[in-house]
Amino acid sequence: EVQLVESGGGLVQAGGSLRLSCAASGFTFDDYTIGWFRQAPGKEREGVSCISFIDGSTYYADSVEGRFTISSDNAKNTVYLQMNSLKPEDTAVYYCAVSILGVIATMPYEYDYWGQGTQVTVSS
Repeated sequence: EVQLVESGGGLVQAGGSLRLSCAASGFTFDDYTIGWFRQAPGKEREGVSCISFIDGSTYYADSVEGRFTISSDNAKNTVYLQMNSLKPEDTAVYYCAVSILGVIATMPYEYDYWGQGTQVTVSS
């Protein structure tokens, strides 16, 4: 059974940092794509970052480029999202998801399994 469990969310002041973790079970990362999405109240779910384990390519949304970094520890079957210089507009529930496409995928419908989400709140 595929499971994704996010952790690391919390309350942080603007300018601070958080590292989110996505622990996967039931599959290994080979040939898949892991993505991070976020959804703020009243807004659509948006792609933040993803990594393809076919070729190691990564994607970042313009709004987080230069501030967020996606990485992985294959031995732990865990993907991380390091978030620096956080802004109040980064406040949202953050989800990780896996896509069997294996290539860069930025839309929610391209993903097959989702975690339960972790809340990130950035105060001004």
